[in-house]
Amino acid sequence: MKFREKKPALILIDIQKAFLDEEYWGGNRNNKNAEIICGKILIKWRELNLPLFHIRHSSTDTKSKLHRLNNGFEFNENVIPLENEVVITKNVNSAFIGTDLKVQLDKANIDTLVIVGLTTNHCVSTTTRMAGNFGYETYLISDATACFDRIGINGERYNSETIHLTTLANLLDEFATVWGFEKLMDEI
Repeated sequence: MKFREKKPALILIDIQKAFLDEEYWGGNRNNKNAEIICGKILIKWRELNLPLFHIRHSSTDTKSKLHRLNNGFEFNENVIPLENEVVITKNVNSAFIGTDLKVQLDKANIDTLVIVGLTTNHCVSTTTRMAGNFGYETYLISDATACFDRIGINGERYNSETIHLTTLANLLDEFATVWGFEKLMDEI
């Protein structure tokens, strides 16, 4: 069975302009082409007429770059939703909490998800974990997500690539299958 026959839903998480400001989020972002890769995946999903869901974060903090009144709230130019595409707005890390995402997926009999977006260790990880816990067959696309350096509990700096790879390692097999863009394109 070809992967596309499973009618996998593409979940595009928080691919918003705010994440172009590296320093605001901790600096040293990895996978600087993640949004471009997400855009390529989105184009393929549209060509195949597969289900897709745009998720955007709406911070309740008015000072946040992801607050709806700030320019950073807008979708990245690589993944602008079309008029007929579903847009779900959330204000926590999981795309399932406080939204009707699960209801929409279940109503459409979708049981396979492909997750892309920002950031690997926050909303992508949280949504991927919940998707796995809900029993969805979940695929996370490693080069279609990115993160930033993080400061540890003792003030030490953790490199974004290390954060990214350890987050993927924590999700691998228990919550999701982790593929790269090329693998996804080969399978779809």
